[in-house]
Amino acid sequence: MKIGVVTFPGSNCNADAEFGATITGNTAVRLWHKDTSLPSGLDAVILPGGFSYGDYLRTGAIARFSPIMQSVIAFANDGGIVFGICNGFQILCESGLLPGALIRNEGLSFVCKDVHLRVERTNSPFTGALTAGSVLRIPIAHGEGRFTAPADVINEIEGNNQVLYRYATSDGSIAAAANPNGSINNIAGITNARGNVMGMMPHPERACDPLLGSTDGVSVFASLALELSSR
Repeated sequence: MKIGVVTFPGSNCNADAEFGATITGNTAVRLWHKDTSLPSGLDAVILPGGFSYGDYLRTGAIARFSPIMQSVIAFANDGGIVFGICNGFQILCESGLLPGALIRNEGLSFVCKDVHLRVERTNSPFTGALTAGSVLRIPIAHGEGRFTAPADVINEIEGNNQVLYRYATSDGSIAAAANPNGSINNIAGITNARGNVMGMMPHPERACDPLLGSTDGVSVFASLALELSSR
C-alpha cells in the first residue's frame, strides 16, 4: 500500500512519518506542498508535524491554502484515509476536514514530554490494531495543542464517538492532571463524522523504535496498515 507524506516549508516530522508508514510494510511516497495532484494509486495521506510556513498567522492557517491541499481535501471527501499529526491536525481543522480548533496551550508555554493516551474505541481505521481502554505512551511537542470547539460541536463529537484518544494517567484514568494543554474533555485525537480523517496532537511516529524510549506508536501505524489491507 502507498501512503503519501506531505512536506510543507517548516515540516520537521516528515521523515519520521515516512518511517512510521513503512515500518508496517507500506510504501511511503513523498509529496510536496506545491503539488497540484496526488499520485494515482495512493491509499492514504499523512500530514506530518512541524511548523508549516513558520506558523505565521496561526498554526496551519497558511498550509491550508497550499496547492496540494485541494487534492487532499478532494481525496478525503471521496473517502480516502487522511491522517494529521500535530501540525497536521491543525491543518485539518483549518481546512474544515475536522471540527474544532487547536489554540494556545492553557499554560501558555511549549510542552515537550511523554504523555499517556487512552484508546477510546477500536472500530476505526486508526485504532483497529489496538484494544479499547488500553494506554499508550506517546510524546508531544506543541505550543498550540489545546483542542477547543463550541459546546454544540463538542456534544456532536462526543455523541458520534469521534474521539479516538484522550490524555490519561498511566492507568487509564481521565484526570485534569493528565491533560498537558487544557484540551476540552482531555481530547487528544478525533475523526471526522465519516471516520476516514483523523487528527491527533501526540506524535506516534516518534514512538516507533526502542531507541526512542517507546514503540507504542507502531500500533497506530499498524492500525492504518490493517485498514488499508482490508480495502
